[in-house]
Amino acid sequence: MAFSPWPSTLRARLTLWYTALLGVPLIALALGFYLLFARMLHNRTDQFIRDALSAFSRELVAERRAVLSPVAAIRTTVNEVRFHDLRIAVLDSTGVVVATSPETEIDLSADPDRGADRVPRDPLGERVAATIRAHPLAEPVSATVTTARGDYLVSGRPLTIDGERFVLTGAYSLRDTEAVIDRVREILVFAVPLLLVGAITGGYFLATRNLVPLSAMADRAAEISAANLQERVPVAGGEELARLARVVNGLLDRLEASFVQQQRFMADASHELRTPAAIVRTEADVTLALPRRSEADYRASLGVVQGAARRMTRIVDDLLLLARADTGVAVEHREHVYLEEIVHDVARGVRMLAESRRVRVEVGIVVDAPIYADADLVGRLLLNLLDNAIKHSPEGSAVRVEMARTDGGCSVRVIDAGSGIPADAQSRVFERFFRADDTRSAGDQRTSADSDVSATSGAGLGLAIARRIAELHAGRLELVESRPGRTEFRLTLPLDREASLDG
Repeated sequence: MAFSPWPSTLRARLTLWYTALLGVPLIALALGFYLLFARMLHNRTDQFIRDALSAFSRELVAERRAVLSPVAAIRTTVNEVRFHDLRIAVLDSTGVVVATSPETEIDLSADPDRGADRVPRDPLGERVAATIRAHPLAEPVSATVTTARGDYLVSGRPLTIDGERFVLTGAYSLRDTEAVIDRVREILVFAVPLLLVGAITGGYFLATRNLVPLSAMADRAAEISAANLQERVPVAGGEELARLARVVNGLLDRLEASFVQQQRFMADASHELRTPAAIVRTEADVTLALPRRSEADYRASLGVVQGAARRMTRIVDDLLLLARADTGVAVEHREHVYLEEIVHDVARGVRMLAESRRVRVEVGIVVDAPIYADADLVGRLLLNLLDNAIKHSPEGSAVRVEMARTDGGCSVRVIDAGSGIPADAQSRVFERFFRADDTRSAGDQRTSADSDVSATSGAGLGLAIARRIAELHAGRLELVESRPGRTEFRLTLPLDREASLDG
């Protein structure tokens, strides 16, 4: 199995996402705060140096009024004006140090007019002078120099006294500033991982707590089987988990209904097949029980067996058609056909059956109705409707078939004059193996011999098959009304748009 760095459990993933969503902004905020704080301290130090140099310049101007020489005024001011931790140095136009703060160990004992006699002994002074000389002397300078005693922030500005050009510089030690920055960095290095650990712990706790309802649903779902299909998962947690639980419970409701329907279907199928099978077995047993029988007896016995076999064959064919329809493979040969032609063909096909029961089949208004469908299946649908209407029509009555155009489709109405279907049974007429024959009047009842000449199995599958075929063709079959003297079924199928446009 290949190694995957991404965790496999939802709890770990939620924890990781929670930590990342909190940790990344936290680290970015800490880094930004650190850089901003360090820059702010450096800016404040630089501003302090600039303010100190401005104050020094004002004192130097005042001193120049009392001293004749600019150099003497500079040295006097340097000795008198001092700032804490700030070392001031003045360089001439050639970059030679004229005067520095007393803390800088530069030998000024020589003749002040002899710049060559001024020997710097302080490495800081040498670095400051080298830094100033590396830049144009007429422009302000701000730089950081490094010495053995630490870093210094150096700021310089041009200075003109009586036409002579000098450079006024100040060097401030960054030791205290860097100590504060180091302290802040240590705090952040300690605090950020601690907060990340807290984020991981909190994320894991929240993920575990929020997934408890999901675990409960999974445990309950794992316990549900065919033996306790009526059980449901608990609806708990937030709106999302509650919606998931309701969806799962809805799925279980449909599964339970389908399972119950399947059980009822198997029981009804077994019951329907058991009767003709019992007839075949009983007739064979009776026939074989006698040592000698006449040819007429054998023919009569085989006739009974043949009728039962035909009934079993129709039931099996109906069951096979329903099974194929449920899997969506029943419609295999779609083509461009005309519904009115199928109506005429089916009406002619059932006239012999209708005449045997003294019922007329009348085809009323028909319209052009091009459809894209399986002609055999649509014919089977109409055959089931007409067979059902003929079986429940009284002698001397008529079964009418009428067509009409609808919005984007075509409807076929099959109307009979039977006693009607009771109101409490109308909602179940399309269920498999449901028969309302027992609720019909005695005048609508037929003998068992009549069922043998029926176009359907007579097992209560005809209307179920008809509706399923309609659904497979994106249509619908519905019971419009049923009352004594009038029962109407209506089939609606979509028209073939290509054929309609061509027409």
